[in-house]
Amino acid sequence: MNKKLLISLSFASGLLLAATGCDSNRGSAAAATNDAAARGGDSAGRGGRQAPTITLAPGDVALVTKETIEEGTPITGDLKPIETVDVRARIEGDLRGVYVREGQQVNAGQLLAEFDASEQQSAQESAVADRASARTDLATAQWNLDQSAELFKAGAIAERDYKVAQQAVESAKARLAATEAKLRTTSIASRDTRVVAPASGTIGTRSIEPGERVARGTSMFTIVRNQVLELAAAVPARQANAVRVGQTVHFVADARSFEGRVARVSPTIDPTSRSITVYVDVPNENGLLKGGTFASGRVVSRTLSGVLTVPTAAVRQSQEGGHPFAYRLDSRTVNVAPLEVGVVDERLGKVEVVSGLSLGDRVIVGNVGTLGRGMQAVIIGEERPRAGQAGAPQDPSQRPRRGANR
Repeated sequence: MNKKLLISLSFASGLLLAATGCDSNRGSAAAATNDAAARGGDSAGRGGRQAPTITLAPGDVALVTKETIEEGTPITGDLKPIETVDVRARIEGDLRGVYVREGQQVNAGQLLAEFDASEQQSAQESAVADRASARTDLATAQWNLDQSAELFKAGAIAERDYKVAQQAVESAKARLAATEAKLRTTSIASRDTRVVAPASGTIGTRSIEPGERVARGTSMFTIVRNQVLELAAAVPARQANAVRVGQTVHFVADARSFEGRVARVSPTIDPTSRSITVYVDVPNENGLLKGGTFASGRVVSRTLSGVLTVPTAAVRQSQEGGHPFAYRLDSRTVNVAPLEVGVVDERLGKVEVVSGLSLGDRVIVGNVGTLGRGMQAVIIGEERPRAGQAGAPQDPSQRPRRGANR
């Protein structure tokens, strides 16, 4: 009886150990597969098992192509008008009329507003009359001096009388100069009753109304010169040497692409932000850009033509050492391609491939899940290869077993 019980217990223990060993083997295989997929290792297809398959959308795959890319320094900032002119009243008086409004385009010399000019015109007419009188007095004094000179030579008058005639001429000249200065002042005041645009641009603000009495120095209009806008951007000090006057700047503002030029570079580094300020002139003849628009772009330091590129989303970093690599599709099999990369063009979203890939290679872009070397990829819209065709996975039962006789 004890012998039968011992045999039964031994048989049951053997079954339990066998089951435990099978489960352990399955768990070890699954863990090895997942670990290899995460590390890009080659675990698929070992032990005669079919390689795991991943389904990709067409947008998850990109080709290695030749592109023209740019290397540069990124910049951001607000676009501001190159100049804002504040038009102020030069005289005090009542406004007869105001002829422009906000947002209106004006040209240099265009009439913007007009003062009541009756007072200035009267002063100017008085100055004209005073000048005419001074000219007459000077002519009379000069004639008397000429006569006195003749008489003095003849000994008919004393030297004192001759000196008096000379002083009368000098006084008349001084009065004439004073009247001419007064006439110039009144002429300027009369001219200032007409307020004209000092430069071409757009009326930004209008602070006056017709009939209003305006004091001298009051701000009446602002004219925005937006034919050229300026972008002031901060560039880190470590990149300062890469920015020079005259370099091209490509940037995006208001969902449109524009081009500018580096006009000025600050000669000093801000001790707080450790950056320099770069000023970029942006032509805006058609007025598409408005002052205050946010812009982002890059100062182009060099342009590379015909280089191999991949999307930036295709380049990944290894967990050990941070070396760049990409998942390449060899037919339908995922492979790992170590890369050497060069210039990154953030505007195009492209990276220069120095080595590791060839023209026309297909790479996986973006986050599509766990990937690993040896996995099979199925791209939606592409026909699956039939069994027996090149690239089709074979039935594990049809594969030759390891160690079988050849």
